Amino acid sequence: MLRPEPSARLPLLLALLGMAWMEVQLLPLQEGQAPTPGALSSKETFLLLSLHNRLRSRVHPPAANMQRMDWSESLARWAQARAALCGAPTQSPASAPRATQQVGWNVQLLPMGSASFIYVVGLWFAEGQWYSHSAAECAHNATCTHYTQLVWATSSQLGCGRHRCSGAQAEMEAFVCAYSPGGNWEANGKPIVPYRKGSWCSLCTARASGCFKAWDHAGGLCEVPRNPCRMSCRNHGHLNISTCHCHCPPGYTGRYCQVRCSGQCVHGRFREEECSCVCAVGYGGARCATKVHFPFHTCDLRIDGDCFMVSSEADTYYGAKMKCQEKGGVLAQIESQKVQDILAFYLGRLETTNEVTDNDFETRNFWIGLTYKTTKDSFRWTTGEHQSFTSFAFGQPDNQGFGNCVELQASAAFNWNDQRCKTRNRYICQFGEGPLTAPLFWPLSPEVLLARSRS
Repeated sequence: MLRPEPSARLPLLLALLGMAWMEVQLLPLQEGQAPTPGALSSKETFLLLSLHNRLRSRVHPPAANMQRMDWSESLARWAQARAALCGAPTQSPASAPRATQQVGWNVQLLPMGSASFIYVVGLWFAEGQWYSHSAAECAHNATCTHYTQLVWATSSQLGCGRHRCSGAQAEMEAFVCAYSPGGNWEANGKPIVPYRKGSWCSLCTARASGCFKAWDHAGGLCEVPRNPCRMSCRNHGHLNISTCHCHCPPGYTGRYCQVRCSGQCVHGRFREEECSCVCAVGYGGARCATKVHFPFHTCDLRIDGDCFMVSSEADTYYGAKMKCQEKGGVLAQIESQKVQDILAFYLGRLETTNEVTDNDFETRNFWIGLTYKTTKDSFRWTTGEHQSFTSFAFGQPDNQGFGNCVELQASAAFNWNDQRCKTRNRYICQFGEGPLTAPLFWPLSPEVLLARSRS
């Protein structure tokens, strides 16, 4: 809290010559009214708002839930109307409509020309020297209600007005500020503290979860974050703040619109969700234009007639997906416990031979062709099939919003984990003699061959 120097106490005596009071009453906020004549200029409103926020950031002890204030034109009209009445209430609480917003008032009446509005707000804040936060009370024979309203943590809107008043003996000037929601409440007849003590911004609400820290602030103020999603969309994508989803322009996909794609599939069909081509059997490449002769590859593992190839290199999810497609296959689709068990056993054997722990790889994990589709609110295979079988590790998936792609996690016995798609993993490609959009596995299967054909 700022404590005035002895030389600064003279203005407090000057304030006693005028009339000063604070009250809370019910007033309707009506937008769309015409500005009141004599209203404050844009510069004055900016200075008053900045001063309020700066002073609110300097309370002592520090405030854990102090909200940043915004200017309200409707409150400013009410304040100006009350200033025009030289501070007298514009409406009594008994006559106020029930469905109205609670508004708090700070009113000061001083001799004409004795103080500026900025100076008056400083007088209100200086009352804090008489206020004890721990005892929630003001010193005897002192006034603190202007201060407590000014630093009331949940008051988030401000509007002020000023007016010259002709008195019987001297010209006076009325300074009025309205606050919403109001403050200075009581519990069992005793005033409550204006804010919660603690580290700045440590008790912000979910609605005002941001922390505003200006260069001239001593601490932080809780505010509605401008980007609560903590993310941005690339390639001119539009971020929906309410859903935290990127709406990508044509030609781009991915959570952040970071993946470029083409809708021209020569021998295949275009999947709009994936923003890529699903190639017909025998064709590969980004546009399914490359003829691939069967067999397309060397199998590391054959299960029920389908061939699985474990990569010797690492790549991002989308990079791995394209490389599998260039070979005429897709990232592996694990749709039964049988396939999961066999792959987990095979990859576990690879791990013991130290083939998975190469320093070139960021992880010991493997991409499969399962991704989280925000539009479907579910995991889907690359071919668009809904994921019916699941083998997620304990506690997974735990971050679908950011971990949109699925890997076989070595530390979890190669059960599944949702991971950021830009992570560089090894990957497993799958190839079949039939269309991969049809069921890949049949109950009557030939003998499983475990053969490592690489030299």
